[in-house]
Formats: sequence, structure tokens, C-alpha cells
Amino acid sequence: MKKYIPLALLIVIIFISSSQSYEQQSIVPTLQKLLPNQPLFDFLSLFHIPYWGIDVSIQERGYYYFLEFLIRKAAHMLSFGAIAIALYIALYPRKRRYLYALVITFALACADELHQSFTIGRTATMSDVWLDTVGGLICLTLFTVILRLFKKKKTKEKQFE
Repeated sequence: MKKYIPLALLIVIIFISSSQSYEQQSIVPTLQKLLPNQPLFDFLSLFHIPYWGIDVSIQERGYYYFLEFLIRKAAHMLSFGAIAIALYIALYPRKRRYLYALVITFALACADELHQSFTIGRTATMSDVWLDTVGGLICLTLFTVILRLFKKKKTKEKQFE
């Protein structure tokens, strides 16, 4: 039962986060204080990201809003990556737990977007569902590769004992 606690905590954090409006979550004022010289402005100006029918870029949104967009989307990916890993661990020793973890991560991303659709000032998009799922896929794949490397190393060390 203990193996479900990290998963439950992550789901609660996502639920609370999805319950907040954009204004409550905005980090633009913090970014303005922390990065008054707008580091990497020229580099970031090269990027134009199509999202929900608009062009998200420094030219269209401004430096701080663009940077916030990147941070928020990275946070989405990492959050659902952590959920996928927590699911993978919780599903042990079930066969095909990698696949199950990804499918459940997708379902939770759908549920999160549905929940967001009821929050004032938030939008629900299938793009975010896919972003969350890709975050789960990337993080879970990295986790399982690293896990296998450690197991191989441990096996080799036992051979030489």
C-alpha cells in the first residue's frame, strides 16, 4: 500500500494546481524580478511555438510571458513524467507495467484537462494531454533505461565477487 503514496501525492498536487486560475499561478512578476536583464533574449527570440491556434513567441507575447509558457509546459511534462514513474513503481511486479503506466498517465492527463475546463481562466486542450503524455513517455523511458543500467552493473559486480 505504501507504494501508492507518492502517486496519490502527485495526483493531489496536480488536482490543486488545476484548481487555480492562471492569475493565481502566474510567475511573470517573479521572472521580472529575477531576470531584469532578460538573459538569452536573442536565442529565445528564434522560437515560435504554435499553440492553441496562436503563435507563442517573444515577439507576440513578450519575453517574460514566453519564458513563463516554456516553464509551465516543462512543469507539465515533468509532473506527468513523475506520475508515470510513480505508476510504474506502484504496478510492480505486474507484467506490461510500462504500457499500463503510460495508458494510465494518458487517462490522468485527460482527467486533468477536463478538471481544468471547470476552472475560471484556464483552458483544456488536447495539446496539453499529448504534452503530458509525452512527458510521461520520456521520463519513464529514461527511468527504465537507468534502472536497467544499474541492474546490469549490480549483476556484473556480483559476478566478480
